[in-house]
Amino acid sequence: MNKRVEILPDLQGLVARAQDAILSSLANAIQKRGQFTIALSGGSTPKPLYEAIGSLNLDWDKIHVFWGDERYVPSNHPDSNELMARIAWLNKVPIPQTNIHAVPTLSGNPVADANKYEQHLQEFFHCSPGTFPSLDVVLLGMGDDAHTASLFPHTEALQVRDRLVTVGNKDGNPRITFTYPLINAARSVIFLATGANKRPALSQVFAEVADDFTYPSRLIKPQGELLWLLDAAAGSQL
Repeated sequence: MNKRVEILPDLQGLVARAQDAILSSLANAIQKRGQFTIALSGGSTPKPLYEAIGSLNLDWDKIHVFWGDERYVPSNHPDSNELMARIAWLNKVPIPQTNIHAVPTLSGNPVADANKYEQHLQEFFHCSPGTFPSLDVVLLGMGDDAHTASLFPHTEALQVRDRLVTVGNKDGNPRITFTYPLINAARSVIFLATGANKRPALSQVFAEVADDFTYPSRLIKPQGELLWLLDAAAGSQL
């Protein structure tokens, strides 16, 4: 694993650095494989990044967008990660709708929808059950409890090692989430973390010894590149 931690002065600097990293991966992926695959994260931190990417002139027909996790709400719900990304980015660019691989959330059965998304990933990447495809970039955030995607401390989702997608749990509310083995199969994982409230969690995530199931972001150890991008407030005590 190629791990780097970079501390940027502010959110603007973090967004610029994240954009550079994504565009570098995009160019490399299109040159080598003819397409670029990225899994998006939710939350407020990546929104300006999505807005910045949405202003660029890229090979949109070669870009495929997935989500690393999604709240179990309709796609037009204010809490939807898909809706945020569409408003900030995807609705502003000529990306084919077939290149937007949204998480299904409408069946009323989160387990069935998680299985459906897993099957879609297997079909898209032509991978058999039990194998994990490699997305070019997985974008992640981290909560002040050290959760990432919808992998929350001491939840059943952290035990799932043989699936691509599972059901996460946040205060009794289901979410659809990539499993950590799928995230770890990525060619590049980029964490975005901002704010002084993240310092206690980061100190444990980066500690030599700590409990992975209390601090789930510790489980993210991709086969490819791991890039932590922190603003000064989050990273000042590292």
